[in-house]
Amino acid sequence: MNKVFFLILFFGAFTQLNGFAQTKDQASFDSLKRALIQVDQELYAVQLNLHQAQNQLQTGILVATLGYTVTIIGGQLLGTKPELGETLLYVGGATGIVGTVILFKGFKKISLGPPVSRNR
Repeated sequence: MNKVFFLILFFGAFTQLNGFAQTKDQASFDSLKRALIQVDQELYAVQLNLHQAQNQLQTGILVATLGYTVTIIGGQLLGTKPELGETLLYVGGATGIVGTVILFKGFKKISLGPPVSRNR
């Protein structure tokens, strides 16, 4: 009778320990799953940010190049057609500055700042 009692007691304790290990493994799996989802969301945000910055940088380069080209043409025309050359200088300079501002805004999208430390 004592052997049966100890066998039942041992079997019960063994199943309790096994059940506890499964609960611990499940909690660890859930934590890992949450961390993976968070990393995936952060990666998507970075990729979206880079895509938007790429479009803005391309637009800024195009506008700035166009503006400074018009400025150069205006400078060339100052000798032969001073009124047109002066107008082109002002318009081209303003357009070039606008393009440079667009470029700066694009670079600000790329630099997100220092990473946030995670407590583990």
